Amino acid sequence: MDLEHVGQAYASVADLYIGLFGTSAQVHDDDLAFIGRHLSSRSGTVLDLGCGPGHITGYLRSMGVDAQGIDLVPEFIAHAKAAHPNGRYQLGSMEQLDVANHSIAGILAWYSLIHLPPQDLAGVLGEFRRAMAPAGTLVVGFFDGDEVGAFDHKVVTAYRWPVDELSERLTRAGFTAVEHLRRPSDGTHRPHAAIAAIAAIAADV
Repeated sequence: MDLEHVGQAYASVADLYIGLFGTSAQVHDDDLAFIGRHLSSRSGTVLDLGCGPGHITGYLRSMGVDAQGIDLVPEFIAHAKAAHPNGRYQLGSMEQLDVANHSIAGILAWYSLIHLPPQDLAGVLGEFRRAMAPAGTLVVGFFDGDEVGAFDHKVVTAYRWPVDELSERLTRAGFTAVEHLRRPSDGTHRPHAAIAAIAAIAADV
C-alpha cells in the first residue's frame, strides 16, 4: 500500500475525522503530556508529520515550539490553516522531506506510521534520521500489540507493533529509545503505545 492511497482514503472521510479528532482536547491527557515532555524544549524546527487537522501542531506551538505540520491530505491542511492561522502547515510526504540533512530538532509521528507495511518502515525511519539533527528527538504514537500484524482500521489497513519490536527498528535506524508509554484497551479504544527516542550523536553523514 502506498501513501498516496492512504491520503486518498483519509481525504474521503476528512470532515468526519476532523469532527472526531480535530482539537487537542480530544487527545488523551497522558499523550499530550508525553509529547510535550519530549518536544516542548527543542530549540529549532519540529515537524509534525501526518499532522491531520493540525491540532497537535497547534498544541506544540502554544508551548513556544517552532512546530510545522505536514500532511498528505489537502482537506486537513486547509482546515489546519483556518483553525490555526498563526501556524505553519503544508502538503508533503514523510517519505521525502523537503529539508536539509540533520537540520530538524524534532519529529512527531503520531499515528502517522501505522499504515506503513512493515517492510516499508525502515525507509521512512531512514528519512527521519537523515533530517534529524544529532540528539534530536523523535516521538512516535502507534497501536500496541503482542506481534506485528495488520488489522482493519476504519479508514484503511493499519498495523500494530509491540513496543520492543518498534524500539529495535528505531535502533537500527540510528535512534535510541528513552521512554515509552503504554495504555491498554478500555473497551472502546485499542491498546496504545508511544516511544520517545533520541538520534545518535554521531551523525551518519
